[in-house]
Amino acid sequence: MAARRDAYKEAGIDTTEADVGLARLVRLIQDTWPQSGPGRVLLPIGYFANVVEMDGAGIALCTDGVGSKTIIADRMRKYDTIGIDCVAMNVNDMICVGAKPLSLVDYIAVAHADAAMLDAIGVGLREGARKANISISGGEIAQLKDIVKGFDLAGMAVGRVDLDKVLCGKGVGEGDIVIGVRSNGIHSNGLSLARKAFFEDHTFGIEHKFDDLDVTLGEELLRPTDIYVPEAMEILQSVQGVKALINITGDGLLNLARVHADVGFEIGNLIDPHPIFSLIAHHGAVPDNTMFEVFNMGIGFCYVVDPAAADQTLAILKKHGRHAQRIGHAVADREKIIRVSQRRLVGKHKTFAVDDRAAVRAS
Repeated sequence: MAARRDAYKEAGIDTTEADVGLARLVRLIQDTWPQSGPGRVLLPIGYFANVVEMDGAGIALCTDGVGSKTIIADRMRKYDTIGIDCVAMNVNDMICVGAKPLSLVDYIAVAHADAAMLDAIGVGLREGARKANISISGGEIAQLKDIVKGFDLAGMAVGRVDLDKVLCGKGVGEGDIVIGVRSNGIHSNGLSLARKAFFEDHTFGIEHKFDDLDVTLGEELLRPTDIYVPEAMEILQSVQGVKALINITGDGLLNLARVHADVGFEIGNLIDPHPIFSLIAHHGAVPDNTMFEVFNMGIGFCYVVDPAAADQTLAILKKHGRHAQRIGHAVADREKIIRVSQRRLVGKHKTFAVDDRAAVRAS
């Protein structure tokens, strides 16, 4: 834990203080929850999205932003893909509760309005909406020159799910299969640590071209987040035995522990991480456990399914052009520990540590 906290603090983020503040905030806002009737909240805070009851239907809600990826867009003066990230960060969370995303409203905070920049952001929002098959139904542009340096972009999405089909992983049991779907790169998490590695610890420019990358550093970091909605909708509609959908964002594979079941996970068949991750680790001197705490490390999304459903799930993912494979399985475990045997890592809560027992066994 200390290594991760230190790495983030050096990048300008205090996760300890954020965790304390979040716990207090959650206690306060839960006081607003009705106990029954319209607006009843179905899930605890902390899952990928939440669902409220409305006239016998489940209305799914979530909100997220693109974080400091906007700094890369500003450096490159390229704004026509960051809107895709905004859509992706929301809809990829929403499908984890089994909901079909329907619409999104955006919030853009800028120091000064720039018509060309706003137009380019709109291009990305439209493309993200097309990929996710949703509408952009409104938004807000705030000019906050005394508060904002650069710009910030966030969204709030709404969707629908039948009340008896809300997913939160409570049915996951020992032996269920974890299917990992390859990401297309860094997505929209860990950019503060990546920027520190390349632009603060070193003086690489956004136009720098590493031999390991097929594009410039800036283009790699700005690559828009994959949107996993179309294949997820088909899997939810067609496959029996889908227990959980897991968006692998910040906290990496530790997101698996969010399932509402007393299980841990044994991960032993990782998808090879993209070269950008080894470059961050090398140039930022970031240890392996921190890399797996912060980044998706090549796995952008996971499905937890009954063993009998694994082949059909993989077939649908392949049809949609996804590189996916079995990466592990669930085990009974009230402590909800995540073990990544290939890297000798053991994870609990938001922390990975080196598994010394695995080292002893290996010797």
